[in-house]
Amino acid sequence: MKNTVAIILAAGEGTRFNSVTPKVLHKVLGKMIIESVAEIVDGFDKKIIVVGHKSELVKKSISVQNVVFVEQIKQLGSGDAVKQTEKILKNFTGDLVVLSGDVPLLKKKTVGKLVSVHKKEKAVATVLTCETENPSHYGRIVRNSDGTVKAIVEAKDASDEIKKIKEINSGIYVFSSKELFSALHNIKNDNSKGEYYLTDVMSILSRQDKKIIAYKTDDFREIMGINNRYELALAENYMREKVLENLMHSGVTVVNPDTVYVEETVEIEKDVTIMPSTIIKGRTKIRSGCVIGPFSYVDSCTVGKNVEIRASFVYGAEIAEDVQIGPFSHIRKETKIDKKARIGNFSEIKKSTIGENTKVSHLSYIGDSILGKNINIGAGTITCNYDGKNKHKTEIGDGSFVGSNTNLVAPVKIGKGVLIAAGSTITHNVPDNKLAIARQRQVIKKRQG
Repeated sequence: MKNTVAIILAAGEGTRFNSVTPKVLHKVLGKMIIESVAEIVDGFDKKIIVVGHKSELVKKSISVQNVVFVEQIKQLGSGDAVKQTEKILKNFTGDLVVLSGDVPLLKKKTVGKLVSVHKKEKAVATVLTCETENPSHYGRIVRNSDGTVKAIVEAKDASDEIKKIKEINSGIYVFSSKELFSALHNIKNDNSKGEYYLTDVMSILSRQDKKIIAYKTDDFREIMGINNRYELALAENYMREKVLENLMHSGVTVVNPDTVYVEETVEIEKDVTIMPSTIIKGRTKIRSGCVIGPFSYVDSCTVGKNVEIRASFVYGAEIAEDVQIGPFSHIRKETKIDKKARIGNFSEIKKSTIGENTKVSHLSYIGDSILGKNINIGAGTITCNYDGKNKHKTEIGDGSFVGSNTNLVAPVKIGKGVLIAAGSTITHNVPDNKLAIARQRQVIKKRQG
């Protein structure tokens, strides 16, 4: 947005969170609050984030591009926070959008409309407002007879009469930069909190007969600031419902949506079914025809067509088409599972490649391994990949059959077409098309006593 700079206020401690983590770093649907807010003003000439409480942690945690940080050493109120940006904006003569760092539900189009109205009306200040039956702790909008804004009165300083006003301040504004900084030098801290309120700028500009207007949104949730963990949960649930609604409109079936959690970053094709009590996170991509769940957790995976994942944990994996996983499987990072493979109940796969049509059906651990095609892994098979200091690789060739309760002590290489007898502990390489037996012969003796 040309000739427009965004200032995001993120210096507060957020004491009502009762947390060692700054409020703006808490996550809503997998994304930090401050990152969601910063995305709203993408495309502006510049984004300035005012930090204060645990500023180094906040700056280190934010991955948003093209951001300038300004520090408010002492938290003396929102007016003082904005004033800290004056030095780096001394040559800027455009408009400033000021918004709180705790409004992740705010829509980008609403901010665009706010700026558009401000410019069209040639106002020096424009505030985003909303009407609500329960104004609670929000500042009230006091208007002139012609509908322009006369003042914004903070709830703690409002009279009983002003508290009856239902139009509230969102804490989101557009200002003429020149007029804003001029007024900021005249605000005082003679209020119940002893802070410099940004809202006092409105009264100062009004007394100077400057044009101040309001743009009203109909959706209170959009301007809801997150001040505690209860409000965090409300915001996340609202966003979760919107994500699921969009998915269902795009052709995804969600069974019992109240129990399903899907983050905004997830991509799901049509004709996928998500069963109850399922969590899908990160940069996961799921192709059509899949059934995910019930009781499944999928994080940052690519999932091919017609895959079934039942009651399992899967993260950081690449899964090809027609794969079956679960129930109660654990698929860990850097695992690749080729098409038509099967990972069954109580099996764990870690940093391994599982070939086409290979079966690891139950009660097995496959770690740091490469398994070829058409292999059968019997129940209770373990790749012993860790010697106490280092991890070692196991390789199994195409068409091999590993009997139940087998230990493969890595590093070890099993050739193609090998048959390993049940109960064996394999410590040496096995050539192609051989039978390996590594166990004591059964002995039957007369029972004594």
